[in-house]
Amino acid sequence: QVQLVESGGGLVQPGGSLRLSCAASGTIFSFNVMGWYRQTPGKERELVATITSGGITSAGGTNYADSVKGRFAISRDNAKKTVYLQMNSLKPDDTAVYYCIISQAGTVKWGQGTQVTVSS
Repeated sequence: QVQLVESGGGLVQPGGSLRLSCAASGTIFSFNVMGWYRQTPGKERELVATITSGGITSAGGTNYADSVKGRFAISRDNAKKTVYLQMNSLKPDDTAVYYCIISQAGTVKWGQGTQVTVSS
């Protein structure tokens, strides 16, 4: 059974930065997609960024929501089974619960979520 543990959320002022981490445990297949979604009250969960597992010599492919392009960067350490989300130039609109996901072998697992609040 795959488990995801997120960390790094918190309160930050507009223009600030945060780095989220998500560590996976359990059976992780060689090909998978990990990423981040976010959700605010009354709204549907939305994609933030995803990254594939990549190959032995190649980095994983990435995909970003238009709203975070140029500000957020997703990366991963396959040896540590961990995905990261570096969030820069944060805006109040980025306030949400951020969820880590891993998609592999036709299944999707969600983390428990971590709150990010951008406010002065």
